[in-house]
Amino acid sequence: MLSPQEQLRFSRQTMLKSIGEQGQQALKNAKVMIIGLGGLGNPASLYLNAAGIGTLYLVDGDTIDISNLPRQVLFNDVHVSQSKADTAAEQLQLQSSGTEIEVLDEMLDDELADYYFPLVDLVLDCTDNIITRYLINQKCLEHKKPLIIGAATGFDGQYMFVEPNIADSACYQCLFPINKKAPENNCQTLGILGPILAIVGGLQALQAIKFLTGNKVATNRLNIFDGLNNSWQQLSIKKQQHCPACGHD
Repeated sequence: MLSPQEQLRFSRQTMLKSIGEQGQQALKNAKVMIIGLGGLGNPASLYLNAAGIGTLYLVDGDTIDISNLPRQVLFNDVHVSQSKADTAAEQLQLQSSGTEIEVLDEMLDDELADYYFPLVDLVLDCTDNIITRYLINQKCLEHKKPLIIGAATGFDGQYMFVEPNIADSACYQCLFPINKKAPENNCQTLGILGPILAIVGGLQALQAIKFLTGNKVATNRLNIFDGLNNSWQQLSIKKQQHCPACGHD
């Protein structure tokens, strides 16, 4: 049950027919893991925290650099050299104390994934490391956990939804086979503009909210944003029969 204070706080969300009090209760009961508290993880965590997610697991072993500040909007000058995950948790608690936050101040590895993935309902990949992306994809498939992947460089962004509980849902390796490798460009090599990350991270949060409240989220689709032209492109992806991660030989 939502408390009277929660009913008031989330009234603009519960008046939406696609959410309602039942959907808000689902958000309150939800456990979501955000991996990477950088440019994507900042807006994604802000909006999920504000939306009333019950439990957030924040995973990042990195520290805040001054070059992060133009796009990682949870942080400011006094946070430089501090832990990203710890600082994000502190800032989010100031925004809303209703969410339980567990901090994992370390980089994701097999052991961490195998322990924590069974505890959550949904995983957001907000990383910029290709090896970690493949690991997250593989572990979400193994543990049958829905995954929302976001990426951005320069003026461009993209996101996709992987649902291992749907038989024909393509995974990250279907799109970028590991033997061919996904593009390794990131903001350190190509640069990045903060609002692009806000758009993609916000859309990751939106897909998460839709999924958790029982609304449809499309699979087998790569959504690409061109920030210079303000245009979207949607590419259909097929599950690859011989994908070593999700296919069947």
